[in-house]
Amino acid sequence: MNADPHSAPAARPTAPPPASAVAPPAPAPSAQAEGALVNAPPVPWGQVLRTYLEPASLRMFALGFSAGLPLLLVLGTLSFRLREAGIDRATIGFLSWVGLAYAFKWCWAPLVDRLPIPLLTRTLGRRRSWLLVSQVAIAVGLVGMALSDPRQALGPVVWCALAVAFASATQDIALDAFRIESADVRHQGVLAATYQTGYRLAMIWAGAGVLWLAAWAEVPAATAAAVADLAAAAPAAGSLVPGARYQNTAWQTAYLVMAASMLLGVVTVLWSKEPQRTELPPARNLAEWLRGALVEPFADFLRRYRWQAVLILLLIGTYRISDVVMGIMANPFYVDMGYTKQEVATVTKVYGVVMTLVGAFLGGALTVRFGVHRILMLGAALSAATNLLFAWLAGHGHDVTALIGVISADNLSAGIASAAFIAYLSGLTNVQYSATQYALFSSMMLLAPKWLAGFSGVAVDAVGYASFFSATALLGVPVLVLVWISMKKMPSGA
Repeated sequence: MNADPHSAPAARPTAPPPASAVAPPAPAPSAQAEGALVNAPPVPWGQVLRTYLEPASLRMFALGFSAGLPLLLVLGTLSFRLREAGIDRATIGFLSWVGLAYAFKWCWAPLVDRLPIPLLTRTLGRRRSWLLVSQVAIAVGLVGMALSDPRQALGPVVWCALAVAFASATQDIALDAFRIESADVRHQGVLAATYQTGYRLAMIWAGAGVLWLAAWAEVPAATAAAVADLAAAAPAAGSLVPGARYQNTAWQTAYLVMAASMLLGVVTVLWSKEPQRTELPPARNLAEWLRGALVEPFADFLRRYRWQAVLILLLIGTYRISDVVMGIMANPFYVDMGYTKQEVATVTKVYGVVMTLVGAFLGGALTVRFGVHRILMLGAALSAATNLLFAWLAGHGHDVTALIGVISADNLSAGIASAAFIAYLSGLTNVQYSATQYALFSSMMLLAPKWLAGFSGVAVDAVGYASFFSATALLGVPVLVLVWISMKKMPSGA
């Protein structure tokens, strides 16, 4: 779902740490350094655009594809496959809890941050070794899902999906750290934009692409025979019986192709260089190691930001609230407005993704030129304002042209906001604990919005779509206030 001058005291110490297992807090930059960052002249547009063709940006594009591929294969795409196989909706709903692995990845992020993998870490480095292991595990899990038939036994599919989700969340942890350590703060916006591009394209491949592959691999005669048999047993209902059209061999083909697609990430990791990072000396005992791996990343954040940590956490926890709460009711809204599946798929899933990518590139370029906080404010304002367009559409009625206009504005603003927000989160981390700290931030940003979004259906039933969408726009107002306060209290990121 899931990028520039950074907005807080510097978290990238260059001097080696003292000989202790726990590193001291990163030194704050001097006033002259902060002033130089704030008063630096804008980067020329030609130089900004060239950064998208740098090797680091191209690597992040390929790794973003590897990160985006597994998500739908264990969530949306899997639910489609299971329903086609005749699995009841209640079971499919419970299986969506597989996605909780992504929300709690911060729990094992300290291990990814500090624990070496025997043999591989010595050869590839810490970040690349964890990336490679997680990518191979994803591919193996997808092969297991491909070879399992949910009609015969659901257990193997579930366990393989859990393995894929866990490995995918682990890949996210290592990849976030790899990205943060691969470039200076000013270039994080570009890396976030190319990462999002690869991620979104992978979601198209794992969403629409896997369905195309499964449909292409189906045997029409087998489908017709299955429907005919069911029709004979239950006249006039054969084609509506769950599982009537399911062909496991077709889904096997589709999921095996998805597993093979992980090779792009594997090859990229093998051809990449390990980013430079500050190495901490080995701990003298287990207690000291646990303190450095589990306690120190969070203590470091509190030491560096003190009371400002509360402001930062509030901003992280609410920045995407208007988008997330509104988004839960988007698909029911399309159905109730009379849009067909083809219209929704074409406009929101394909065209909408393109507009998100355009917004991500634009947001990355703008953060390089104008700084994170200014574009963070712009993204928050646009994300809230575009919800009002949905309120207008609710009163306007079924109109594909109007839907295209609304989706254009909404997804463009979402891309800009995402690029700026990823850059903001990246700038908050200390490279000594980048995996742990970024995993915590990225997990926190959806907890409160997802909880509140659970009541969105009740709200629509009570007040209607137009009032609901308007209310979600108002949820963005406190976010604007938090960004404004952050700009005033943390001028280095302006």
